[in-house]
Amino acid sequence: MQLHKRDVVDAATTLLDNYGMADLSMRRLARELAVSPGALYWHFANKQQLLGAVADRILRSVHDVPADWRVRVEAICGQLRDALLSHTDGAELVSASFAAGQSEVMTQILNWLADTAVAAGVDAGHAVTAGRTVLYYVLGFTADEQSRLQWDAAGADLPDEQSVLGADASRRFGFGVQLLVDGIAARRRLPV
Repeated sequence: MQLHKRDVVDAATTLLDNYGMADLSMRRLARELAVSPGALYWHFANKQQLLGAVADRILRSVHDVPADWRVRVEAICGQLRDALLSHTDGAELVSASFAAGQSEVMTQILNWLADTAVAAGVDAGHAVTAGRTVLYYVLGFTADEQSRLQWDAAGADLPDEQSVLGADASRRFGFGVQLLVDGIAARRRLPV
């Protein structure tokens, strides 16, 4: 049976969901696919490229929203958070892949957010920084949320203010996104 790139990404995503990012290794993936580790390198030059492909798989449900800039930011952020939460260590993996320049989809999301900042009236020279700020908030909030969920699943006794279960996490996330939207709106009124 011939090994296809999508089979490798599918298996890597399954390993991520079952064991987390710390246990997603090329050797383990090769064992799972019943191939030699070298067979994986036919499709991916290194683990970073593989993780980038997994990140893009995680993010495939995120799409641009043609709407008012405020609604657009809120919708993209909500979709991104949902996509990250749908996979074990999703925020950690996507964040690492984005930092390494390995996720094409995150680059596209950054471009959408930068374009949105320009539409909101942010100086074009600051638009990418505005987009990155929004992305960093979503990645950071969601990584923290996933860590707390893992602690809870492990039976850790977390103080009430550390809990992320229920609607409170979504409410706090939405509040943070609204702070960013308000900041973008305020920034557009300031001279450069």
